[in-house]
Amino acid sequence: MAHHFKEEDIDEFRECFYLFAREGTINKLDELSVIMRSLGMSPTITELKKYFSENNGKLHFPEFLKVMHNHCRVEKLPNEILAAFKASDRQHSGTIHSKHLKHLLQGWGEHLNSKEVEQIFREANVHPNGKVNYDEFVKIACAPIPDYY
Repeated sequence: MAHHFKEEDIDEFRECFYLFAREGTINKLDELSVIMRSLGMSPTITELKKYFSENNGKLHFPEFLKVMHNHCRVEKLPNEILAAFKASDRQHSGTIHSKHLKHLLQGWGEHLNSKEVEQIFREANVHPNGKVNYDEFVKIACAPIPDYY
């Protein structure tokens, strides 16, 4: 896995990992969450649980590098979303109508319900009948979430 990262990145990962894995192993969800977030990642609880289940409930540094490699690919999602918005923006305005955005959020991917869309719109300060700067929307919608578990 080391060939996927620069040597200085691996050194940073190792330093963060061993701050919590004093015995060389991480076996708590909150530890993995703190480590990954301190490295600029924003894993969901579901993703963290998946990483643990794939590794029998504990991670040594080599497994942690694999987790980081896999998660780094997931973290590229905001750029992919932004690229999709740009590709469908025929006028190159940088905006999308909020009604169209609501339709996309409810009909594609995870199929959000009305309450979920309203909550996202509230947090992103989107007006129901207005234009949305999709670059700003993606930054807000894909921002790391605080740890509330």
